[in-house]
Amino acid sequence: MSAAMAWSRPGQALALLQRGHTVRTAAPVALLVGTVLSAVNQSDVILSGHAGAGTWIRVAVNFLVPFTVASWGYLSARRVPRIPDGPSPSGAESP
Repeated sequence: MSAAMAWSRPGQALALLQRGHTVRTAAPVALLVGTVLSAVNQSDVILSGHAGAGTWIRVAVNFLVPFTVASWGYLSARRVPRIPDGPSPSGAESP
């Protein structure tokens, strides 16, 4: 893993997300899971022609939630712990 893809502070994770680093892994997950959820939960309303704004919002959420979860997984795997400044809480010197 390159250092440019690792993060230790929330702002760095947000920057990775904004630059689209999670899209390659999260988009296929969101496409598959969102399609299945929408088919299971909303297909009857959509196919009957009675889909309103609320239905389409639920469909969008069906894709947004798995995208968010997959992005979180991607970022979690690339998190590096911050090295605290100063002595450790136990009072011993850090190596």
